[in-house]
Amino acid sequence: MSHALSDQEVARREALNKLRELGIEPFPAANFPVTHTAVAFEKDFAEAGPAEEQQPAADVVMAGRLMSVRIMGKASFAVLRDHTGDQQVYIARDEICPGDDKTLYNEVFKKLLHLGDFVGVKGFAFRTRTGELTLHVKELTVLAKSLRPLPVVKTDEEGNVHDAFADPELRHRMRYVDLVVNAGVRETFLKRTRAVSAMRRYLDDAGYVEVDTPVLQAIPGGAAAKPFVTHHNALDVPYYLRIANELYLKRLIVGGFHGVYEFSRNFRNEGMD
Repeated sequence: MSHALSDQEVARREALNKLRELGIEPFPAANFPVTHTAVAFEKDFAEAGPAEEQQPAADVVMAGRLMSVRIMGKASFAVLRDHTGDQQVYIARDEICPGDDKTLYNEVFKKLLHLGDFVGVKGFAFRTRTGELTLHVKELTVLAKSLRPLPVVKTDEEGNVHDAFADPELRHRMRYVDLVVNAGVRETFLKRTRAVSAMRRYLDDAGYVEVDTPVLQAIPGGAAAKPFVTHHNALDVPYYLRIANELYLKRLIVGGFHGVYEFSRNFRNEGMD
């Protein structure tokens, strides 16, 4: 069952066709090696000064998702987001289109790119008059086209957030969108990964052995809980998703291991919270 495309989805597909007419193929995305992430750029060029004081020969190559654009005639500011954070870039028409052909800026950048698209940029670091570290773009490459629009989350001058992607059901159903538009969600994922890594290092250093115990069990045990039931077709017997891994860990201790641990996922068919 297909769904009707929204006006924005139609516009993005039309833009895709026009890009292809111009000889730009966004699918699959081209390999685009970068020299800096957003965090590395901020670190390496913390001492950058105004544009007129910089050496344009110091090339920086970055790539990311287009998150915002401010077009001001022949020049624009945009924000790219990679897996480490956001980075402002400055794009001037005559810089990325040094010849007579201004199609890349006037048509591609201003009309055929949308928020959510992936682009690659090459240039040098400088600071704007307001002191914000920015990449002065000398070359622009279209990498991939986003065919569905992203929710646009806006923050006013007082720091108030408008049109936030905050509906709990949508956030869980579309976790990938949640990760793109809500930077705090990505940080929560990273914190969890760091915490698990730290615990693993601590236990390994203490001499414990990481193990894997069965997820499917013929007899669920180790806790008083209602299990999820499944069926093993080849053996024609019922099996259960584990409700605890305790009994199997104890068997390993009996078998001679000094200490064991497992980051296990247990399944209990009881309520929701």
